[in-house]
Amino acid sequence: MKYYVIAGEVSGDLHASFLIRELKNRDPLAEIRAFGGDNMKREGAFIAKDIKELNFMGFVEVVKNIFSIYNNLSFCRKDILSFNPDCVIFFDYPGFNLRIAKFCHKKGIKTIYCISPKVWAWKKGRIKKMKKILDKLFVIFPFEKEFFKKYNFDVEYYGNPLLDEIKDYKQKQDKEKFLKENNLGEKPIVALLPGSRKQEIQAMLPIQLSLVDKFEDFDFVVAALRNHPQSLYQRYIKNTNVKLVFDNTYSVLQNAYCAIVCSGTATLETALFNVPEVVCYRANPISFAIGKWLVKLKFISLVNIILNRRAVLELLQGDWNEENLEKEFRKLSYDETYRAEMEMNYSNLKVILGDCGASYKIAKRIVEILDEKK
Repeated sequence: MKYYVIAGEVSGDLHASFLIRELKNRDPLAEIRAFGGDNMKREGAFIAKDIKELNFMGFVEVVKNIFSIYNNLSFCRKDILSFNPDCVIFFDYPGFNLRIAKFCHKKGIKTIYCISPKVWAWKKGRIKKMKKILDKLFVIFPFEKEFFKKYNFDVEYYGNPLLDEIKDYKQKQDKEKFLKENNLGEKPIVALLPGSRKQEIQAMLPIQLSLVDKFEDFDFVVAALRNHPQSLYQRYIKNTNVKLVFDNTYSVLQNAYCAIVCSGTATLETALFNVPEVVCYRANPISFAIGKWLVKLKFISLVNIILNRRAVLELLQGDWNEENLEKEFRKLSYDETYRAEMEMNYSNLKVILGDCGASYKIAKRIVEILDEKK
């Protein structure tokens, strides 16, 4: 069968790559074409459009890049029709993906959404549209199943794919090799995760790096992405003794004593590696103001949202500054009681998420759905 997969961000690219692997295990003759990145490419997908061309964050940034977005939408529609897939599989990225899903629905192409838009946070009005245009919706947080039930939307939950991805990494990882290659191991490692988008890196990294000269007993390691040139990171690192590790975030987290993490999927990944963290985020003030007005959530980090309480500190907008970060870092680094409490919350988080196997189970269901079509 032929599958068209669309992921617009780094985390979606990783999730999609595991699904592609499982689809190929169940369907050895599978042909896969995608909007994605290096992870999907490694699993054998042909990348029609790289995620580097898709990643725009915030209301203001979207407006600035509106012509690029429309061009990408137009290209995607034409590419799908040319490929003529049995289904199109979507990963998050709702502004783009829901438009393509509507198009596919009209053309009679099966639409399967694997990581739901976060309509429980904002834009609940999208639910009616999703019910109409999606043949199947899978969710990755247990509370989402109950949320959609209130709208008579039958969705399926098989666990969170991050559990599979981290388990897979741990089976292959060589801790000593990583430390040796990066000249690490003598001091505790502080993981700096400034985000996957250029705007996030520009807002997060300078303040994250303010810790370096104040805490010489630690090794600071930036988890960088090759989606961006090294010069973007080096602009802020300059001549400081900071390690820059590209496309190996899991190895950074596996060896980290604590972490400073930009809000997003990485906050949950950090928790699943059992690394005490502080979450940070700063957006364009106009974008943030609009988002705050639209999004009615108590928290921004996935860890706190899933647990429904403040398990990790969130430093947002004006609160994201050097003084607040230093204060929290001292607690993360030196307060053993504080660290133990956070790790206990992480244990509860893992219980809520459930077992591994999400990618395998979702791939199995997709093949079943397509077999029913025949």
